[in-house]
Amino acid sequence: MHIEVVGSGPALVLIHGWALHGGVFAPLVDRLAAQYQLHLVDLPGHGFSHDDATPLRLPHVVNAIAAATPPAVWCGWSLGGLFALHAAATLPQVRAVVMIAATPRFVRGDDWPHAVEPAVFEQFGQDLAQDYRGSLERFLALDAMGSEHARQELRTLREMLIARGEPAARALQEGLRLLENSDLRGALAGLGKPSLWLAGARDRLVSARAMQAAATLAPGAQAHVIAQGGHAPFLGHTDAVATQLQHFVAGLP
Repeated sequence: MHIEVVGSGPALVLIHGWALHGGVFAPLVDRLAAQYQLHLVDLPGHGFSHDDATPLRLPHVVNAIAAATPPAVWCGWSLGGLFALHAAATLPQVRAVVMIAATPRFVRGDDWPHAVEPAVFEQFGQDLAQDYRGSLERFLALDAMGSEHARQELRTLREMLIARGEPAARALQEGLRLLENSDLRGALAGLGKPSLWLAGARDRLVSARAMQAAATLAPGAQAHVIAQGGHAPFLGHTDAVATQLQHFVAGLP
């Protein structure tokens, strides 16, 4: 698995969302590399890990990342949040967890109303088999939709998507199944580690309400909403996200 290391200081592990790669965090790298050692993960089947055959499942990926990184704060965006949260709940070397536009459960249920309908992920899975590139384009549009800087963010995401080669179809299907089937809410009450939940106020995929609801389940959690931010707030509102990260890490024991 490809993990790029940039900067020096306390270690942060950054895990990207569905279909992208670690390069998507470039704006945060520019802001944080002088203070932190950033470990930028390309998940299996994505970016420079395109040919990595590790199954895109929580324990497999988390253990592989942990074996290649020092004790650190793990930060996960969207799909990456599932890996970061699972790591925080199961591995002692994870100091704290930062969830960026991510929740322990991405699909709606009777007791979890502020989420996406299950049919959305089912439809994306069907569309991938019929129109691979068109499906990716539609998903990137959802990533940027609603943001104050939606047009610029969409342009950046399009460039990033192909910057390290297209993601493997197998990994995309596995990622959709993770988003559709994972429910890590049960790990929050006993998490025992600091957590920061960063939401975009205009996010069309992961609502701020869902993130705030998740934060109430984790004792001592901090939650912050990025005003005017969409699903990728670190692109259009880099300074706001970086500032929240810096304050959170500075306050860790």
